[in-house]
Order: sequence, then structure tokens, then C-alpha cells
Amino acid sequence: MPIPDYQTVMLPLLQLLSDDTEHSMKDIVPTLGKRFKLTEDEMSILLPSGGSLLFASRVGWARTYLKKAGLVDSPKRAVLVITERGKKVLREKPSKIDNQLLRRFPEFVEFQNFKKETSESPNQTQANEQTPEEVVDFAYQNIRQSLAQELIDTVRRLSPAAFERLVVELLVKMGYGGSIQDAGKAVGKTNDEGIDGTIKEDKLGLDIIYIQAKRWQAGNIVGRPELHKFVGALAGQGAKKGIFITTSSFSKEALNYAPKNETKIVLIDGVQLAQLMIDYNLGVSVQRTYEIKRLDNDYFEEV
Repeated sequence: MPIPDYQTVMLPLLQLLSDDTEHSMKDIVPTLGKRFKLTEDEMSILLPSGGSLLFASRVGWARTYLKKAGLVDSPKRAVLVITERGKKVLREKPSKIDNQLLRRFPEFVEFQNFKKETSESPNQTQANEQTPEEVVDFAYQNIRQSLAQELIDTVRRLSPAAFERLVVELLVKMGYGGSIQDAGKAVGKTNDEGIDGTIKEDKLGLDIIYIQAKRWQAGNIVGRPELHKFVGALAGQGAKKGIFITTSSFSKEALNYAPKNETKIVLIDGVQLAQLMIDYNLGVSVQRTYEIKRLDNDYFEEV
């Protein structure tokens, strides 16, 4: 039979988890393969890139979408359990679970809106008019945004100390001076008076940037009063430069806030944080690489 798409996998996956016990992805994939009566050959079909198994990839995407809707949870890596919301959906005896059903849940709508913030998905008419390169580009952006949302969800579960270390490591990867060891010493030592860490602005340490890191959940918006406190903390250190990073977002008033003195602060919200982590390879790894090539007309003109 044809390999089922990821939306077709959603309902059987949720039903598999209905026994209220933990299931590992290593066991879920072959169990669902039997549920769909897939042969060994069909289970062994690879994606066109050759990097992953097609069916396992679709089960993975079904897991991601169910998780974003709050129907399943992952208590530890590569392990799934059903949630109370998932049980409630099953009690409704749906004939299928797809993206349309998942849009009932605000977390899933937020997830989809998150993906659209930096890339607009084409409608079907547009897709038919796209060049192959455009199709690849839209697919890449879609995967990147899903990864970004998964990243920020994971970061929100870190301890405050681990989150502060992550922030410093990201800034070092971005080219700020000093080392992880030097910057790491500042984290914790200055964790009074509203400062979570410091980092050298350049390799010579001619100036110091002060860091405030708020590991807040979605919906817990950072307002202008928090920025007032941060600016006050900077003044207490005699500092003029600061970076305020949060895993949530900033209110409109906070985004429009500009200190009247010479203090400069940069605001980084959860969306930007996840994108920077992807750009600088922090907490992510390369799964596969594609090269898109074109005809070298200069070469043929010289032949």
C-alpha cells in the first residue's frame, strides 16, 4: 500500500498512546508500520535525499504536530505519552485527525503563526507556478520554522542557570570577545541587582556588555517595567550597553522604549533567539546538505 502521509498517521499514533504509558519512537515506528500493513521494503523506502526513512520521517512530523496541539507530550527524549487533551479528543471518536482539527487549539494556531512570521507559505495556485528552486526554498523555510519552534520549546524547559549559560555561549558564537570560560565566570557572580551575566564586546575586552536572560513561557510577555529595572541595573554597574533576551516576547510598549540617557539595550525575543541558534549552530546539528547547481555558461564559452 502507499506510504501514508503524516496527517493520516496522526489518529493511529494517538490511539497507540491511549494506553497511558510511555512509548519510545523506536517502538512506535514499527508498530505503526504493522498498523498500516507496510512491508519491509516499504518501511525501508528513503526520502529522495537518502538521509532518512520516509515512513519514520512522516511519523516524526505527525508527532511534532500532535505535540504542538497539546495532544501528546514528551517527558524525555524520543518518548511520547498522551495528554488529557489527547484523551478527550479520542473520546470524541474522530474519523481522522488532521491540521484542520488541530486548529481548534490555540497552541497549534500559535505554532502555525510562528512559522508564517518569516515565510509565507504559497497557496496551491502559487505552488503550481513556482520554479523547482522556489519549491525547495519554501520547503526549507517550513522545516526551519518547525525546528525553531521545537528549539524554543526545549529551551523553555531548561533551568535558569542552564539558560543563562546557553545565552552566553550563543553570544560567543556570534563573535563577541572573551571565551566561554571567562563569560561563564560572570554568570552567577553578578546575578544580583538584575544582571545575569556579562560578556566582552570585543576580544580585547575594551567594553563589557551586560546580559539579562528571562526564561519565560509563551504568553508571559516582558513589559516596559522589566526594561526599566534592567536599565537601572546597568546604571548601578556604570554600564551603557545591555542585551535583554527572553524566550517569550516583548510588549509593544517595551519594544518602543528607548532610554533617555546614553544606555543602549538590544531586545531579543524567543523567535529571534531560536533563529540565531539555528544560524550559529547552537543546540542543532546538520541532518543533510543539498547543493543546488546551475549550468556554468562561462565554462562552455571557453571550450
